[in-house]
Amino acid sequence: MTKRILVVSALGLMLAGLLPAQKKGDAAKGKEVFDQCGVCHSATTDEKKMGPSLKGLFKKAKLANGQPVNDASVTAMVNKGKGTMPAFADVLSADEKADLLAYLKTI
Repeated sequence: MTKRILVVSALGLMLAGLLPAQKKGDAAKGKEVFDQCGVCHSATTDEKKMGPSLKGLFKKAKLANGQPVNDASVTAMVNKGKGTMPAFADVLSADEKADLLAYLKTI
């Protein structure tokens, strides 16, 4: 029993060291980042442009792909793109993505 507790504790400490803390984004900076997204997505109306409106995104239960709306799934969508949406993994920095998420949570 004691051996198992030590192994689980050690594993937890290893994982804690491997997982970086999620940066808290700046919504004002995220609004500037969203200017790139605003070409295809609306933030203030339900209007569908080339892509769906993102108004109220974090109030929805699921994304169009069925994934839950959370930081990880939205970031994955931004990184990988989908359909006609380009991938932004190499376009936006980690800070810009955190700022974008912070802004998306305000709309």
